[in-house]
Amino acid sequence: MFYYASKIVWFFATPSNLLVSLVLLGLVLGLTRRWRRLGMGLALTAAVATLALGLLPISSALLRPLEERFPAFRDDGTPVTGIILLGGAVEAADSLSRGSLVANESAERVLDTIALAHRYPKAKILISGGGGTVFGEGAAEAPIIADFLTSIGIDAGRIVIEDRSRTTAENATFTRELIDPEGGGRWLLVTSAWHMPRAIGVFRKVGLDVVAYPVDFRTGTSDDGLRPFAFVSDGLRRLDVASKEWAGLIAYYAAGRTGTLLPGP
Repeated sequence: MFYYASKIVWFFATPSNLLVSLVLLGLVLGLTRRWRRLGMGLALTAAVATLALGLLPISSALLRPLEERFPAFRDDGTPVTGIILLGGAVEAADSLSRGSLVANESAERVLDTIALAHRYPKAKILISGGGGTVFGEGAAEAPIIADFLTSIGIDAGRIVIEDRSRTTAENATFTRELIDPEGGGRWLLVTSAWHMPRAIGVFRKVGLDVVAYPVDFRTGTSDDGLRPFAFVSDGLRRLDVASKEWAGLIAYYAAGRTGTLLPGP
């Protein structure tokens, strides 16, 4: 129930959806005699806020602390037991209907995992990603990625599938059931850089001390962080990602799913 409630609440709280909703609400109120001034003021304020948040680098400032929290992985020669790939990079339903992998803007998660699979040919590859949606059970992502990896020559015997998880917390919980933390070994965790703090936090909470391998960076150099966006949609998209991740960090910490508000190295 909590899962579905959180999805519905976030749908309306997502900055881009909220701003458009406020504009529409203002326009509707503006059609009434009693609330005309309030409505037009609300619509104008929300419209200006949409432009400002979409064009100014505010979202970059929110996202950068998350992406910079864990440094890029450096190979120090320590053997790698396995690679944990978190889902979120593939559109499962579209992939099944098209008969080929349909990746989204987080495709680096899969691409870097492929590179790691070749760099560490003896390492296991655990793919964690189920198919829960707000409106029911969707197609699981993990089996689709597994099929793709085997189609490009990666040994199926190396791949472990976890296809029940719908959230980051469940990624960690169900992966914990497939990995023996007492057995030692070094496991790399592959996910988006902006998602890494929350992911590391929940994996530590369930007793898995994994090594961060951040990918899918949305911000560039320090100069890039000060650059305005050319399209409102670009800034709003980044704002949605940053806002959702900060909200997730706060919610997970409040619920005791992470030990600290902003987990770090």
